Amino acid sequence: MRQVLLLGSGKIGAIITEMLAGSGDYHVTVADRDQQQLERLTTRTNVDTLVLDVTDDVALQNAITGKFAALSACPFDITQHVARAAADMGVHYFDLTEDVACTKLVKSLAADANSALMPQCGLAPGFITIAAYDLAKHFDELHDVHMRVGALPKYPSNALKYNLTWSTDGLINEYCNPCEAIVEGDLIEVLPLEELETFSLDGVAYEAFNTSGGLGTLCETLEGKVRNLNYRSVRYPGHRDMMKLLLHDLRLKDRRPLLKDIFEAAIPLTYQDVVLVFINVSGIKNGQLVQESYANKIYNHRMSGQTWSAIQITTAAGICAVLDLQAEGKLPKKGFVRQEDVVFDDFINNRFGQYYRRPDHKEESRSAAA
Repeated sequence: MRQVLLLGSGKIGAIITEMLAGSGDYHVTVADRDQQQLERLTTRTNVDTLVLDVTDDVALQNAITGKFAALSACPFDITQHVARAAADMGVHYFDLTEDVACTKLVKSLAADANSALMPQCGLAPGFITIAAYDLAKHFDELHDVHMRVGALPKYPSNALKYNLTWSTDGLINEYCNPCEAIVEGDLIEVLPLEELETFSLDGVAYEAFNTSGGLGTLCETLEGKVRNLNYRSVRYPGHRDMMKLLLHDLRLKDRRPLLKDIFEAAIPLTYQDVVLVFINVSGIKNGQLVQESYANKIYNHRMSGQTWSAIQITTAAGICAVLDLQAEGKLPKKGFVRQEDVVFDDFINNRFGQYYRRPDHKEESRSAAA
């Protein structure tokens, strides 16, 4: 069994543990500073737990020594400690961050690393980047790449039309921080919550607006090769306006800890959710103007006798799949690894990546169809 260290045993850490340990190929040491949270994990012979403060660099280096990989399911503001320790100890590193500054740090650490450092391995950034790049790379000339992702309650029942399904810190971060985009060939920053659009999919109305971090490294990869590239989060109509009231009119964007307390005290967690992935790519192919799209919905379901939300499943599947691909020698062994380095077919046919398969999975091989 390959030895891996998982930092964080929260909503996402719990299902990562279940997936990796359940595969039988990994021995997982789960570290968290919260003993009670560790005690809630499923008991398995190939799972150990460790009470650890990630900001204690000496203790973290001791825990990471000798491991095949370190996976960070920590909040974005402390995952940098894991990245530094992994780079120092020559251990492969994977995280789920949407934070742009954290990713830039990981990239700088990877310049001299003897192991692979791969951030942004969840849903968005993560799978959305893999799928969008796979569509885009088969065009002779790229015009527009539009990426839309939403993690939504199946049964919205409040004015926000939203329930907490993942990290509250991450949610607030992406609603408040500047967003990258390519507009008419120029890589620029755009404001979060702006450029509101509406659309329908399968008869359901949605809205989408700018949020930070979802593009991953795709702006850098496609700069000079695409006319317009953007990422927007999908919500039910009306959500964006409510968030602008809270963040701007009431100025809670300047009091993020208070906003987090309000959200977690007032908005229930739900495991009954749906993840929506919607990509449109247009450009020239074989002398013709062509548009190709990818649309998918992933729902919550039961695994090992427990109900897991769609956002838990998709986020964990992303990081577990790339860990598998690294173990199989299908990713670079050292340096900075982008989501764009992942072959779509390798991902979707992986035992963890298969959670993203659509009902028409026989048509999933994008490269073969292109």
